[in-house]
Amino acid sequence: RMNNENLEHLEKMGGNFPFQCLNEGTAFKPRDILKLRLSHQENAKVAIQQTLQELFHIFNNNLTQAAWNGTSIKEFQNGLHQQIEKLEMCLSYDIEKEVTYPRNENLLLTGLKLKRYFQTIQDFPKEKQYNRCIQEIICVEISRCFLILNILTKRLENEGIIFEFF
Repeated sequence: RMNNENLEHLEKMGGNFPFQCLNEGTAFKPRDILKLRLSHQENAKVAIQQTLQELFHIFNNNLTQAAWNGTSIKEFQNGLHQQIEKLEMCLSYDIEKEVTYPRNENLLLTGLKLKRYFQTIQDFPKEKQYNRCIQEIICVEISRCFLILNILTKRLENEGIIFEFF
């Protein structure tokens, strides 16, 4: 539910994708997120939490320069922040302590893959001259991330891991 609300806010902010932006090349690989092994419930929650935090970070660093609907921007940021807080409440252990255990090597690898993916999004405006196309492409990529989160949470729900707030 909250993912869908955030997607609606993103749509309100950006408007129509400019035709001239179709030629801008990107190296994003959002499907890599779907390949992550998130079999353990806590690992899945931590991976989803990290994804939400990375999205929040990217949005705050790259997209606030846009001349978009200020109300939608605030609603989007608030919705994303609420998702992060609710997920943090679901986590039943100290993440930093848990990550150091050798049995959580999968979680560490997942975290590295997520960081690498989101780093490509962060670097994108630095590699190109920042303009409206860059803003819109990042907005589209963030939308893809929410769609991927929906796919991941549905997959986890099918495995018996429930995310009531998504």
